[in-house]
Amino acid sequence: MHPLLTHLRGLAAWLLAWLLAGLALARLLQALGLAPLGWALPWTLPLCGLLAFVLLATYYPCRGWPFGAVSWTSALGYRASLVLTLAAIMTALAAGWDAAGSLFGHPGGWVGLNHRGLALLAAGLVALLALAVLAHDLLIAFQRAQDASEREAQARLLARDMELQLLRLQIDPHFLFNSLNSISALTHLDPAAARAMAIDLAQFFRRTLDLAGRDRIRLEDELGLVAHYLAIEKQRLGDKLATAIDAMPASLDALLPPLTLQPLVENALKHGLRPRDDGGLLGVQVLVKDGWLHLAVRNPVPAAPSTLSTESGLGLGLRNLRERLTAQYRDQARMQWGSTPEGFAVEITIPFETTP
Repeated sequence: MHPLLTHLRGLAAWLLAWLLAGLALARLLQALGLAPLGWALPWTLPLCGLLAFVLLATYYPCRGWPFGAVSWTSALGYRASLVLTLAAIMTALAAGWDAAGSLFGHPGGWVGLNHRGLALLAAGLVALLALAVLAHDLLIAFQRAQDASEREAQARLLARDMELQLLRLQIDPHFLFNSLNSISALTHLDPAAARAMAIDLAQFFRRTLDLAGRDRIRLEDELGLVAHYLAIEKQRLGDKLATAIDAMPASLDALLPPLTLQPLVENALKHGLRPRDDGGLLGVQVLVKDGWLHLAVRNPVPAAPSTLSTESGLGLGLRNLRERLTAQYRDQARMQWGSTPEGFAVEITIPFETTP
C-alpha cells in the first residue's frame, strides 16, 4: 500500500495541497482572461482531485517493475509508456469535462480549451507524472534499502540465536551424559563399538564447533554432522532405530544455513521414534529439481502422541527454523510440516545455490 494511504494526516495534507492547486489554477485562468473564476473552478477542482490520486497510483506500477529486478531499458520503457498513457487519458478526460460545461449553460465549455491549451495541458501532465514516477522510484529504493537493513538485523539476531543453540548443543548434559554412559557400558561388552561411539561423539562436537559463526555450509557437511549424530543414537537405541539418507550426488555441494537438517533429525528421534516400543525408520531425502533444493525428514510417531511434544519445543523449534530460513531467503523459502500416513514429515524448499 502507498505510504500516504496508511497515514490519514499525510493523505489529508496531500489532498489539501491539490485543492489549493485547483484554486490557484482557476485564479490563473481568470487572470489570463480565459474564464471567469466561477466557470474555471468547476473544471480545475475535479481535475486536480483526480490527478492527486493518479499521481499516487503510479507507485504501484513502479513497485511492480523496480529497477534492478528487470533490465534498465525495460524499466525505462515501461515508465515512459506509463507516463504517456496516463497523460493522454488525463488530457482526454480534461477535454471531455470541459466540453461537458455546455450541459450546465456554458456553450463554449467551462474554460473553452483550444488546441494550444490542450497541448500545454498535456505537456504539464507529462511533467507531473514523470516527477511522480521519479519520486516513487526514489521512495521504493529507500524502502528496499530499509527492508534490507531490517532483514540484516533480523538475520544477525537469528544468527546469534543459532550460536546460542549451538553452544547449548555442545554442552547439552543429557545428550553428553547419555552418550558417555553408553560408551562406559560398551567398554566391557563391546570395546570396538565403544571406541567407534567415542569417535563419533568427538567428530560430532568438532563439526558442531566448526559450524559456529558460518552463514551457510555445504549440504555434505550438514549430512556429515547428521551421520555422526545418528551413529551415536544407533549405539544407544540399537535395532529400534533404522535410518535411510537419500541425497542426490548433485545436491551435496548445495549451500544451506547450518543446523537445518540436524535439529529436524533430533526432533524426529525425540518426539517420534524414542517413545515407540518398536522404533521405526527415520528417513532423510534430498533432491534438486528446477533450481530448487528440496529437503525432507520423515519419521513414524507413537500410537498415542503425547501433548508433551508441543510443550517441549517441537513446534517452537520448527517455527524458529522457518524464521531463520525466511530471514535468509525471504519468500523464496518454503517450509511445511504435518502428519502423513506413515507418521510425521517436515519438508523444506530453498533456492539451489553452490559455491562459486
